[in-house]
Amino acid sequence: MNKVTVLGSLNVDTILKINRLPKPGETMQMNSKQNAGGGKGANQAIAAARCGAKTSFIGKIGNDANGAMMLELLKEAEIDTDAITYSASGTGQAFILLQESGENSILVYGGANQELSLEDIDQAQAKIAASDFLITQFETPLAGGKYAFELAKRAGVKTILNPAPAKQVPPEMLSLTDLITPNETEAQALTGIEVKDEVSCQQAAQKLQALGVKNVIITLGSKGAFYQTKTTHGFVPAFKVQAVDTTAAGDTFLGSLSSQLDTDFTNIEAAIRFANKASSLAVQKLGAIPSIPTYAEISANN
Repeated sequence: MNKVTVLGSLNVDTILKINRLPKPGETMQMNSKQNAGGGKGANQAIAAARCGAKTSFIGKIGNDANGAMMLELLKEAEIDTDAITYSASGTGQAFILLQESGENSILVYGGANQELSLEDIDQAQAKIAASDFLITQFETPLAGGKYAFELAKRAGVKTILNPAPAKQVPPEMLSLTDLITPNETEAQALTGIEVKDEVSCQQAAQKLQALGVKNVIITLGSKGAFYQTKTTHGFVPAFKVQAVDTTAAGDTFLGSLSSQLDTDFTNIEAAIRFANKASSLAVQKLGAIPSIPTYAEISANN
């Protein structure tokens, strides 16, 4: 059983179902509105836990109803929440414009997520050191993620960076990264290379390795995922399904991947195939956390 620690965001999602995105100046009726737990960090942690990883979380919530909701969701997934602290700011929120096509646009209010401090991470140092993998994203302050990676590397823990939302990453953080998992948009933002096929995927991956990253997975949505390690590379196709809501697809992929991946990355292709299946199940349901499958559900659909 892998031990996974996630440093990341905790958001309550408000899902607004619409036929299409409104044009500038246009007023439209929504088809429905609902709330669900989310945040890239929470999604990834719950995906890891539901797939069998012993999972811990480092994050920050407000002392409000949304914070209590997120804490309960993590505890229901048997995630260690001892390193979640409270902020005077409200719990993070995301507003998801979900179109009939299944595609979404997301607006995020960081709230308490943006107040996660180096002191908070220091208090979680023992949890990081006891992990096989430490995962972070960019919905909490980048300085905290970099510091956590430094602590992880000192303890011999493998680091996974999900560079989302897309932004420039300091070279020193890339050099601390054992695995980076951008989608095609994020890969282009990091490398300047337009990612559209396997050849351009490999070019982008090689550039990321030249910048100090050890291993690369570039996710390509409904097409699948490209991987490159020090010794091998390849492409793992996605499973073809009818998408209802793609909100948590990438997070489900990464969380489930971390539950199966060996720390020497020798089983990376098999782990990606498992993660692709998990993601394909997630997009067939509405909501982020409610859509994330369990290990049993993934295994039953192989």
